[in-house]
Amino acid sequence: MPVEGVDLKDLERRMQGALGVLKTELAGLRTGRASSSMLDAIVVNAYGQSMPINQVGTVSVPEPRMVAIQVWDKGMVSAVEKAIRESSLGLNPVIDGQLLRLPIPELNAERRQELIKVAHKYAEAAKVAIRHVRRDGMDIIKKLEKDGGISQDDARVASDDVQKLTDARIAEADSMLEKKQQEISQV
Repeated sequence: MPVEGVDLKDLERRMQGALGVLKTELAGLRTGRASSSMLDAIVVNAYGQSMPINQVGTVSVPEPRMVAIQVWDKGMVSAVEKAIRESSLGLNPVIDGQLLRLPIPELNAERRQELIKVAHKYAEAAKVAIRHVRRDGMDIIKKLEKDGGISQDDARVASDDVQKLTDARIAEADSMLEKKQQEISQV
């Protein structure tokens, strides 16, 4: 039974948002195959703003081990190249006019370990975000209890509900990380 004044649905929505970001970031980690989604996390400094790479050019996968980016504005080619080189993907673009080709090299054991570390970093960031949402929920509960809005028993019940929600979302993040680790480790 929900406790008055504690919006568990809002807390869950915010935790799911952190998991959504994790899912997007993990999709961007390459596994030896070309994918247009692997560039989704890359932002380009264009026209004084940070823009996703798919807003400055067309991303396509012409071959299984190649990603191509047709940049719309000739002046943006160097900015797109710089953004790709500075990303954690380890790709070296080949420039051909306004077309950037990204050959996807075969993953060696060392690169696989690097990608697994990056995946762990993404998962840890998601867990931290989930814990921040938990802390916000606990702060609301403590404030309600202090102000006399809810009893100690209701506060304990609400705290337990928030903790169960947090544990479930962290388990989801761990599961997503485990799947990605297996995907990266496959030869």
